[in-house]
Amino acid sequence: MDEFSTERSKAWNMYTDSPHSPPQTGGDGEGPWKNFGTSMNAISFGFVATAVLISMFLIMAIFEHLFRPNVSFPLPQHGTTHSLPEGSRPMQKLANPQSHVQAAYASDFSVLMPGHQYPTYIAHSAPLPCSREGAQWPSHQQHNCIIHAGSHNKNVFKTLIAAEYVGVEIKMAENFQMGVSNKTPEFIKMNPIGKVPVLETPDGPIFESNAIARYVASLKPESSLLGSSLIEYGQIEQWIDFSTLELDANLRGWAMPRVGYSPYIKPAEESYISGVKRGLGALNTHLASRTFLVGDSVTLADIIMTCNLAFKFKVVLTKSFTSEFPHFERYFWTMVNQPKFSKIIGEIQQTETVPPIPSAKKPEAKPKSEPKKEEAPKPKPEPEAAPEEEEAPKPKAKNPLDLLPPSPMVLDDWKRLYSNTKTNFREVAIKGFWDMYDPEGYSLWFCNYKYNDENTVSFVTMNKVGGFLQRMDLARKYAFGKMLIIGNEPPFKVKGLWLFRGTEIPKFVMDECYDMELYEWTKVDLSDEAQKERVNQMIEDFEPFEGEALLDAKCFK
Repeated sequence: MDEFSTERSKAWNMYTDSPHSPPQTGGDGEGPWKNFGTSMNAISFGFVATAVLISMFLIMAIFEHLFRPNVSFPLPQHGTTHSLPEGSRPMQKLANPQSHVQAAYASDFSVLMPGHQYPTYIAHSAPLPCSREGAQWPSHQQHNCIIHAGSHNKNVFKTLIAAEYVGVEIKMAENFQMGVSNKTPEFIKMNPIGKVPVLETPDGPIFESNAIARYVASLKPESSLLGSSLIEYGQIEQWIDFSTLELDANLRGWAMPRVGYSPYIKPAEESYISGVKRGLGALNTHLASRTFLVGDSVTLADIIMTCNLAFKFKVVLTKSFTSEFPHFERYFWTMVNQPKFSKIIGEIQQTETVPPIPSAKKPEAKPKSEPKKEEAPKPKPEPEAAPEEEEAPKPKAKNPLDLLPPSPMVLDDWKRLYSNTKTNFREVAIKGFWDMYDPEGYSLWFCNYKYNDENTVSFVTMNKVGGFLQRMDLARKYAFGKMLIIGNEPPFKVKGLWLFRGTEIPKFVMDECYDMELYEWTKVDLSDEAQKERVNQMIEDFEPFEGEALLDAKCFK
């Protein structure tokens, strides 16, 4: 035990002399300090080497960012040379185009996908519509696009109206028969589920009506159908989705059972009607101070919204239902009376009543005839007292204008001539008007708005006129009108021309449309050639009108 204690009590020293240790030279502490200095030198060298490597990587990154090579993308092989628009930035890419490359710019972010020739730009700050950088789109004015569907399909109307605005010819497929043409192998190749419409383009088919309309709207980049900025484009897409999901879905659910296309379920109909009211309420609020859904002109959102609504105005959207939403009413009639809309959709007659529920009873099968058994004659029952006859409903009072002597001028013929005349308007429509005009059965009136000084905001003025035309709906059967909003700068002037049945302005119109008293009315003197020429110019939307530009022209027909 003493021996072990003695060993533990000795101070531990790795440098004490031993038979196996090398001899120590110098002072007693020189050995440990020498080793410590060597370790510090190694650590310092490591830090310096790391710093040098980091600096080299930073310098390489800076040089790569500042002096990266610029390589232009090859142009499509169309045999022509395309130059970039003035002020546009040539596109650049990094590294191998077959690899997944990401390039960041000051104002945008692009990704070159594997196997693609041109990059995809994300969150691009340039306003829309704008040319697709690096991609030369084919001129579809030189190619034929064919739409496969029936000509009266509202989903086809979306594409045809968009084509009117961009100036592209869309042909209807010849002899298309629903249920036959869309079941052929050729059609199934274009749309595997056989639904219509399908647009056949030189580059391949497109199905789904909203997608087709977007494609056609984009064929003319300078068109405003897709908006003039990125935010407008987003809002257009927003209202397209709103129209499809909030309104069209609920309106279809309400209308289809009423016309016998699907079974009627009362709780479901109540739910659909509630959804329609919610959607129209939101739309009415949005349109309180707007003429169009987005911006100051017709966009694809207006086209799709109007087409989704047009059929339902003929079936379930009665006047008593839509009158709760006056801004929406004004908007709808403004849209369908645009020349490019009315050319495709035609005249819309709003339904007065919702169709009754179709009878679900099936005719009972007649039992097989069996030989009649002879029965004893039954005593004749005493005749019952005849029930009292129900009072017949009183006939509707006729409009006083219906009691006027017949006129050789048929107002609908004139409206049809006006709508269908696309060229040589003065030679065809104006001449046709005077040929059929009957001064004994009809009268022409000029109107001038009394408070033009208040017309300081363009869209408010246009909404004011649109509301007037909407409230004139009660006279649609007996009148035709043109309203002009005149001037490039406020205050804007509002002037109009009206054709009424009878030799005076109908009394019921003066009594029921309060807008009438906001205008000064002057009967046209047909013996004055200057006044007749003024009538011609107002019907024709002649510009400049009385020396001023036209801001807008609206038609009531």
